[in-house]
Amino acid sequence: MAMIVAFLALNSGERAIAEPVVVAALGDSLVQGYGLGQGQGFVPQMQAALDGLGFDVTLVNAGVSGDTTAGGLMRVDWTLTSDVQALIVSLGGNDILRGVAPSFAKENLTKILQTATAQNLPVMLIGISAPSNFGADYKMEFDAIYPNLAEKFGAVFYPNFLAALSALNDRNTTMNTLMQRDGLHPNAQGMALIVADMAPVIGDLLDRIADHQ
Repeated sequence: MAMIVAFLALNSGERAIAEPVVVAALGDSLVQGYGLGQGQGFVPQMQAALDGLGFDVTLVNAGVSGDTTAGGLMRVDWTLTSDVQALIVSLGGNDILRGVAPSFAKENLTKILQTATAQNLPVMLIGISAPSNFGADYKMEFDAIYPNLAEKFGAVFYPNFLAALSALNDRNTTMNTLMQRDGLHPNAQGMALIVADMAPVIGDLLDRIADHQ
C-alpha cells in the first residue's frame, strides 16, 4: 500500500480540475464493493486515489451486486442525475456467469452508452475477460464487445477490470493473497492494486469533462 501512496504522491501535481465534478460508476459487485469493509471497496479507494492525483471529484457508487448489463440499462436513466458530469460503466461479469448471449449484452451496453452520449457526457468503459467455460467462440465474441463499443462511442477504455491482477502472471499468488475466497472478487489488497493501475485512466476521463461542457 505504501508503494501506491508514493505513486499517487509523485503524480499529485500533474492533473487538476478547476471545479468539483461528479462521476457516477455504474456497475456490478466489483464496483459496489462486495465482501469488502468500509473504505476498502472500489469507489472509496478510487476516490482517495483521485484525490491524491489532484482531482476535485466526487465518485458516486452506482454499483449493485449481481447486476447484469440489462439491470444497468434499467438503472442508467435515474443514475444520470442532473449533477453527474461523466459516467463509468463496468458491467458484464454477471452476464457471463449466466451464459447470456454476447449479442444481448452488447445491445444493453450500446443503449447505456447511447444514453450517456445523448446527454453529452464523457464515458469510460471497463471491460471484463470472459473465461472459456462456454467455449472459445463465446469468449472471443464477449471479449470483443468492449473495445468495439469503446471505439464506436469514443469512450475512454480500460480493457479488463482485473487487469492489474491478471498481469501478475501468478494465479496461485493472486488467488491466495489478492482475491476473496469466492475467487471472483478482489480483497482489499487486490482492489488497491486495481485502483492504482486504473486511476490514471479515470484521470483521462476527467480531463475530457471540460470539453463536454
